[in-house]
Parts: sequence; structure tokens; C-alpha cells
Amino acid sequence: MRCLVLDDNLLIALDIEYLLRGAGVAQVVCAGNVTDALAALQNEPPFAVAVLDISVGSDDSMAVPAELKRRGIPFVFLTGMGGDDPRARRYPEAPVVDKPYRAETLLKALLHVLGKR
Repeated sequence: MRCLVLDDNLLIALDIEYLLRGAGVAQVVCAGNVTDALAALQNEPPFAVAVLDISVGSDDSMAVPAELKRRGIPFVFLTGMGGDDPRARRYPEAPVVDKPYRAETLLKALLHVLGKR
């Protein structure tokens, strides 16, 4: 299984990578910006799931969930802005996990979206 992590905070991205590898994810690709995340989506094999920060620097990160949805790849939003963010509401199928996050909460959200496939 491959997982994409989009977060502009390197420490958070590395923490998520460590968590996912501990949960058995074979490959975690961390992207610190939208351009890198969209480029990673072009590589094979396809991602099984993604964890996305809603606010990534000054980039409009909504191109990434749009592309994931187009490809049928489930994702979870991880944000300090909460589920009331209008950008997250565009994708009601994507759970929103608040920062600071608990490992169990993030893993549960990922299992939830993976179970819908």
C-alpha cells in the first residue's frame, strides 16, 4: 500500500510517515507543497489513500483533493482549522481530523475511507 502525505510542516509529515509505517504501510510519500503532491500522483503504482493538510503555505491545496477524487483515491483531511472549513465541506466523504491529532484518530479515519472502496 502507498500513502501520500501533503503537509508543509516537515515534523508533522515525518510523524505521520512514522505512524503509517508502524501500521504496515509499505510506502509513504511526503510532499511539502501542492506541486510536489500533484507530481507524486503521476507515479506508479497508484496511491491507496492520502492524508492532506488543507492549508499548505500560500498554495491553494484544493487541486490535490480534486485530483484524488478524479482518480478514485480516498483521502483524509488533517487540519488545524477544523471541519467547519468550507474547503473541507466540498468533500463530505473525506473525514476531517483536527490538529493536534491523536494517532488512533488518524488511523481510524484512514481505515474508514479505505473500507469504502
